Amino acid sequence: MSVYTDKPWLALYGEGQPASITPEHDTLLAVFQATVAGTPDAVAIRYFDGTLTYRDLDAASDALAVGLLDAGFAAGDRMGLYVQNDPAFVIGLLGAWKAGGAAVAINPMNKAGELTYLLADSGATALLCLDELYETVARDVIAAGETRVQTVVTCSGLDHQTRADPRLFEGTVKSRPEGTLDLGDLLETHAGQQPPPVSLSGDDIGVLTYTSGTTGRPKGAMNTHSSMTFNAYTYREWMRLGPEDSVLGVAPLFHITGLIGHVAIAMLVGCPLVLAHRFQPDVVLEAIREHRPTFTVGAIAVFIALGNATGASREDFTSLRAVYSGGAPIAPAVTDRLEEELGVYVHNIYGLTETNSPSHGVPMGVRAPVDENSGALSVGVPVYDTVVRVLGEDGEELPVGEVGEFATSGPQVVPGYWERPDATAEQIPGGELRTGDVGFMDAQGWFFLVDRKKDMINAAGYKVWPREVEDVLYGHPAVREVAVVGIPDEVRGETVKAYVSPKPGATIDPEEVIAWSRERMAAYKYPRYVEVVDELPKTTTGKILRRELRARN
Repeated sequence: MSVYTDKPWLALYGEGQPASITPEHDTLLAVFQATVAGTPDAVAIRYFDGTLTYRDLDAASDALAVGLLDAGFAAGDRMGLYVQNDPAFVIGLLGAWKAGGAAVAINPMNKAGELTYLLADSGATALLCLDELYETVARDVIAAGETRVQTVVTCSGLDHQTRADPRLFEGTVKSRPEGTLDLGDLLETHAGQQPPPVSLSGDDIGVLTYTSGTTGRPKGAMNTHSSMTFNAYTYREWMRLGPEDSVLGVAPLFHITGLIGHVAIAMLVGCPLVLAHRFQPDVVLEAIREHRPTFTVGAIAVFIALGNATGASREDFTSLRAVYSGGAPIAPAVTDRLEEELGVYVHNIYGLTETNSPSHGVPMGVRAPVDENSGALSVGVPVYDTVVRVLGEDGEELPVGEVGEFATSGPQVVPGYWERPDATAEQIPGGELRTGDVGFMDAQGWFFLVDRKKDMINAAGYKVWPREVEDVLYGHPAVREVAVVGIPDEVRGETVKAYVSPKPGATIDPEEVIAWSRERMAAYKYPRYVEVVDELPKTTTGKILRRELRARN
């Protein structure tokens, strides 16, 4: 036995907390069906002034599944979900499962090149897409014929509500693009119909969620039903959630935090999920006032923005009894400031796409300690049935207090990457995830994240691989060389900065480069800062030194 497999952190668990949990169901579809059977008329989604019950969700996803099967979707197929935080995401997720397939979670900020890659790599044969995204992005992607998508179902953020808040929907008009199926029409046409029963197992892929790897090309993490279900139960037990609660959906649903910490946990406990299309602080603040949610988890930037929202006061947040934040390191001073402003203590949580959200969390009602040497706030302790070891450069287990790479094993760890056996063998050897994050464990079992092993940038919970940004910037006509690094940002944790050198005879306007980048990359990826330099620092072999550039900030 090692110091890590001895699990010293169990002594830090809250009173009455188990050391181990056993989910009652193997799949999230079974979880959902059990909730429908038990409380069909309970509210499942609150979306502005619209409400869907679990019975409504069941009927809508049945109808979608029948429509997909009629259009040629088959068991084992994959459907992309290219929508915002709308009821359509949940309907699409369930519909894909009921049709015997899986979903591919796609960031609605992705542009044409990014969408093409994800659809082609996943082999998706169907796409559920916001009508406005179809008109501006997806239509040309599908027409180019570089993907296997045969069926496109479009929907609108105006569906399932009548409020049409102008802060989000100014000028938005629902459309039915030619060559697509309309979700509302499908639900009407197939109302009352049920798809043939499916036999999903815990080992089946429920969702492919894409994460960047060592080469910079996104990899599809195979989030299986059992790994997702396990962490839904983790949320239930760790945060002590039940049907009397209400989940505020501030994280994007395509992100692993939103997928498990919002959708899956609401399905499991049978409580409402409050959605607001996309995060706009004033709109979300009003949703909190209207729907009085009790639990949420999101990037720290979300809570900072809510505290700064128009007219925000401590009274607005009194319904929230459990608040967690992950996705980016949190400074102790920020936690203290938010507690003063919002009246709630934001508990740390830590995990990756490959761990289906949490591998660590601060126990409810406990304040995370701060490391005296680094000033870092603890990311918590490993959750149920999870072992996290700290490893050295050669893979050796390091003693308590020594800094090394976190290596995580547990039921929530994905079995691998979609059609990437080499990457799976490298990053998840023997089922233990090499996270690429560096830190240490103290003698009590608290874990502290110190730095990142690689150059990945974590901007408000979104992971950005520098090479992805660099590859785009190299397409700028005036750019000769480019290096992208993450720099500290008080709100986003980190933000993207590009150092560029001009081609001979060319001049570069930093603001023009930023605007040019914004047109070609998702909003979280494009550089917020561009600095022009004559030459980039390099090694003697010509390799650009990113670490030297980071040190300048």
